[in-house]
Amino acid sequence: MSVIFLDNAATTPLEPRVKEEMIRMMENFGNPSSTHLNGRSAKVEVELVRKRIAKTIGALPGEIFFTSGGTEADNMALFCSVRDLDVKRIITTPIEHHAVVHPVEFMSERGEIEAAYLKVNEYGDIDLEELELLLKEGPKTLVSLMFANNEIGNFNPVKDISDLCQQYDALFHSDTVQAMGHLPINVIDTKYDFLTCSAHKIHGPKGVGFVYVRSNLKIKPLIQGGAQERNMRAGTENTIGICGLGKAFELAIDGMAEDQRKVEELKKYIIKEVQLIVPEVKFFGRSGELDKSLYTVLNIAFPKLNNEMLTFALDIKGINVSGGSACNSGSSHGSHVIRALGSWTANYQPVRVSMSKFNTKACADRFLNAVREIYNTQVEC
Repeated sequence: MSVIFLDNAATTPLEPRVKEEMIRMMENFGNPSSTHLNGRSAKVEVELVRKRIAKTIGALPGEIFFTSGGTEADNMALFCSVRDLDVKRIITTPIEHHAVVHPVEFMSERGEIEAAYLKVNEYGDIDLEELELLLKEGPKTLVSLMFANNEIGNFNPVKDISDLCQQYDALFHSDTVQAMGHLPINVIDTKYDFLTCSAHKIHGPKGVGFVYVRSNLKIKPLIQGGAQERNMRAGTENTIGICGLGKAFELAIDGMAEDQRKVEELKKYIIKEVQLIVPEVKFFGRSGELDKSLYTVLNIAFPKLNNEMLTFALDIKGINVSGGSACNSGSSHGSHVIRALGSWTANYQPVRVSMSKFNTKACADRFLNAVREIYNTQVEC
């Protein structure tokens, strides 16, 4: 039985052209910090990727720092803001990724910052008026709000958030891991102080990403031990991974419009068909609204019947989906994002279907047929 992979918000399959680029780079084994020919050759490769990424998002090359992925990038932005930029308060929401939620909780528990959480409504929306009220008073603040939610797909109004941060002299960090490579992002059009990327969300390798840090922010390294990344991130550069990231980023940007058109059609089709199979379904957050959510993410709220392990039932049928973020796997409490939407969610099972350019209508039909079989069996019971 072939497996249908519909969990692309957790990770994406490696693009064949990315794999080819990484294999090419395996022959270039030099350490980018070495001054001899092999080292200089590796350094050139790394800097070409840095310049390509910077140009695409409107940044300076010196504002891009390679990391081990989105989690390290988010941690760097949060911890360094508090340690080096005199941030005394972080404003965020209870539905951010754990790469933001956990550092904020950690620093708050240690008394290093005040943590303020914006309320979200039953759809996962924030209230900009509440944000402005908080920004009008209080200490030096970092606002940390993601561009697009990894579980429910919701967009945050990042331009409006950025404008408020500038008005009240606050810093703005955005976890853009799910949005980067899927939607246009430009640090000139919207002023970010920090944003983040992870290669494996855009058909690149795991274990590599980058953080953008606005050049006027003088922070010190989060990871100590060497002068790599212009004294900002110690550790020998992952040249193979960085070149894989660069190729994945290039392909994502070049194919963005066509990929969006294709995946949006697939999402629209699944929304329509799943409502015919299970008329009682709802959608968590704004994921069922094409104009208000990331086109790659659809979180279906199935009414709870006899089988409350719907994701496992689908897995047995060869359909890979999830109940939320992969970072919640093994948690006995379920998704913190879904819980934050209110008590009504207790009556529904989340099934996050997240799609990529490699998914087809046949993939969607396999998923829908499996849902039909499982649902009919439950109803008969």
